[in-house]
Amino acid sequence: MAGVWVFKDGIVRRVENPGSEESSSAGDGGGGGRRKVLVHVPSGEVVASYEVLERRLRELGWERYLTDPCLLQFHQRSTVHLISVPRDFSKFKLVHMYDIVVKTRNVFEVRDAAAPAVSPAT
Repeated sequence: MAGVWVFKDGIVRRVENPGSEESSSAGDGGGGGRRKVLVHVPSGEVVASYEVLERRLRELGWERYLTDPCLLQFHQRSTVHLISVPRDFSKFKLVHMYDIVVKTRNVFEVRDAAAPAVSPAT
């Protein structure tokens, strides 16, 4: 059974496609529908493609892992962590961004797309 359980207005229901318009306000986790971006904090660069993400992860010692037809996966030899993202960047969602943030402490950050970039401290 696929889908996500959503609690809204005192009612719990299962949503098949949490990215659809019908569920966008409920599925964002209170984000208010604002678009989010993943930012490489040291450089202030917005991750706008998998090429940027892979370059930044390689700098941190992450390597591409396996060749799954649906996923891009990265791992570090020194940890058990595995970062998995959909091969299609248009399906790169907030949950994937936070997964990267958690596994690369203080290197990436999720921000509102409209928020101005903060220049790194020198």
